[in-house]
Amino acid sequence: MIDIECVLDAKAELGEATYWDPKAEVLWWIDIYGPTIHRFDPKTKRDDTWQAPEYLGTLSVREKGGLIVTMASGFYFFDPATGRFDKIVDPESDIADSRFNDGKTDRQGRFWSGTMWEAPPKPPAKIGSLWRMDADLGVHRIIEGIGCSNGLAWSPDDRVMYFTDSHTNLILAYDFDAASGNATNRRVFADLSKDGYIVDGSTVDAEGNYWATIPFKGKVLAFDPGGKLIRTIDLPCDLPTCCEFGGKDLDTLYVTTALYSRSGRDMTGQKNPGGLFAIHGLGVKGLPLVPFRG
Repeated sequence: MIDIECVLDAKAELGEATYWDPKAEVLWWIDIYGPTIHRFDPKTKRDDTWQAPEYLGTLSVREKGGLIVTMASGFYFFDPATGRFDKIVDPESDIADSRFNDGKTDRQGRFWSGTMWEAPPKPPAKIGSLWRMDADLGVHRIIEGIGCSNGLAWSPDDRVMYFTDSHTNLILAYDFDAASGNATNRRVFADLSKDGYIVDGSTVDAEGNYWATIPFKGKVLAFDPGGKLIRTIDLPCDLPTCCEFGGKDLDTLYVTTALYSRSGRDMTGQKNPGGLFAIHGLGVKGLPLVPFRG
């Protein structure tokens, strides 16, 4: 029997980027439009926050201390002790209508973040890319022609990389070379067109199942390594945005959600939209995330 708990009624405009730090036993996450970095301690229920100077994309703990983050204008180091952001690089400085979005570290300690189109009221355009930053701070474009980068995760054996463009209904899989960080052999892992689902943030459990948040539908779905849907979890609000396993035993699935600037009427019947949720009793465990090694 699962239990879905709102552990923080954050009222986030767009919660994202769940990162469980196993050493400190805290959950880092962001409100993209806040723009705010959060650090939630499940033991004390304390949520520390830091304001960012522009829209955020994603984050990771850094091995040398502090965080690495992406914001609308590229890659930055962030020091929570001082609140200082130090710019590293903006590989899309020549593209006016894109911003950085979803990403995470791979198990080799490289930091990934993809970009997306965001320039309403212009028509959507596939101008985004998925970028990989290595420990030497070099950046590499791995996938291009994206509308909205999301759904990044790797299989436990590091042989498969999962990814989605949220302007489509497809979850993609690639052959992943852990040594080089390259992804090849693009294919469809799951086609969600029948239900009209799109995927936002995702993760993989220790058994190799892929867990995906389904925004606007209020669901978290789990797929086995063959792409078969094996589990559906309904949330009390309609806009889940990202998920990651955490807790001392990595057996709690944390899920961020969003308000997305909607009116109170649109929220009728929902509980704690924009809140941070913890799903207990799933009977599976996650895999520890690796800090950025640069």
